[in-house]
Amino acid sequence: MTRTFRTAAVIGAGTIGLSWTALFAAHGLTVRVSDPRPDLEEALAKALAANAPDLAAQGLDTDGIADRVHVAADITEAVRDADIVQENGPERVEFKKQLFAQLVRETPAHALLLSSSSAIPSTAFTTDIEDAGRILIGHPFNPPHLLPLVEIVPGERTTDESVQKAVDFYTSVGRAPVVERREIPGFVGNRLQNALNRQAVYLVQQGVITPEDLDTVVTHSLGIRYATVGPFLSGHLGGGPGGYRHITDHIGRSMAQMELGEPS
Repeated sequence: MTRTFRTAAVIGAGTIGLSWTALFAAHGLTVRVSDPRPDLEEALAKALAANAPDLAAQGLDTDGIADRVHVAADITEAVRDADIVQENGPERVEFKKQLFAQLVRETPAHALLLSSSSAIPSTAFTTDIEDAGRILIGHPFNPPHLLPLVEIVPGERTTDESVQKAVDFYTSVGRAPVVERREIPGFVGNRLQNALNRQAVYLVQQGVITPEDLDTVVTHSLGIRYATVGPFLSGHLGGGPGGYRHITDHIGRSMAQMELGEPS
């Protein structure tokens, strides 16, 4: 672990926040957690105990993991000496506006301010914040201690230095960060997920297939391809010597003419 990242503040201890907490602590960071839930201490203890075997299976030392996690009295205490802040609050622009304005005021000047927002770009909640250069999206797939992807999405005023620091940080805790080149609601992963889910629901509603058989279609074909090499490379490999161009020439027209219904 690089000395650049020693203390993390986790704001919001729902499912994702608890998972982040376990991951950060397993990588040796001191973690301070803030959430108004009355059962915060109990929830942290359960989450750390439940997630420790998965983290140990990744080769991490989970002995004493709970000793590195601390319940903060409030947000101010949680972030007072944080190197990074991972926010996991409600998907509401007004909430994030107020919270990140407070974080800019109360965190050390070097701290990265990261949001786990699933759909809202950071520019949407930083328009009134003067020092927005260190605010950006660090969107995981749930649970982040198991699924490696983190979508790093800079806002309009996020600095290049902050983007690189975010890449370095998530890499240091074993994640697979991807920097997206411009903001779009839902980012990339959720837009792909949304498209597939909408068509899946439509096909079931139309009586084309059962939910169980649709899952079999995905897990025994597309899921294997996409999990191994992704949609572009799997298409390229499937095109033989002609690669992706052969695939598009061969079935591109029929695919383009296919009408994709919308679920009701």
